[in-house]
Amino acid sequence: MKIVPASPDLWPAIAALFSAGGDPKWCWCQWWRRPGSSWSSASADDHRRGLETLVRAEPAPGLVALRDGVAIGWVGLGPREGFPRLTRSRVLPQLPGDDVWSINCFVVARRARRQGVADALLGAAVAYARDHGARLVEGIPVDTGGERMPSAGAYTGTRRMFERHGFTLAAPTASKGSGGRPRVLMRRQL
Repeated sequence: MKIVPASPDLWPAIAALFSAGGDPKWCWCQWWRRPGSSWSSASADDHRRGLETLVRAEPAPGLVALRDGVAIGWVGLGPREGFPRLTRSRVLPQLPGDDVWSINCFVVARRARRQGVADALLGAAVAYARDHGARLVEGIPVDTGGERMPSAGAYTGTRRMFERHGFTLAAPTASKGSGGRPRVLMRRQL
């Protein structure tokens, strides 16, 4: 498996991953990037175009896990201010910090799940953020209490996965993942 920044030449592989079904086919990693009014009036095609446009940007809006040239995973990330839903949230705390990056979206192909793809993407995301000037990285994973849960509810990652990568609990949140499990704000100083 190889993990690389999203780029225009990888768009066909990225589009194939997101088009495979489930929530990614609707969201296209736009949930945190679009404010509520913009989200509710947009279609899946609008979200797809939004991600396609972002893939041309620098720094990349995400990293892609490739196996034999096929995209099997994605992690969305970037400077926190690039995610209006995070900065305007009433249920997610805004803790102070300079040069804060957010890691907030994981997509793993159904055939590649339970193989450590999301874990590898998180490690690569931390390194990418550091290389692009981040001093602090945060995420809002679900605290599963060690129990399995549907992938749609764990798209922000799990607390255990973030802990394995040196993140610590920064604050509880009022946000819930699938099944009512709480999301927590985790941070790592770089």
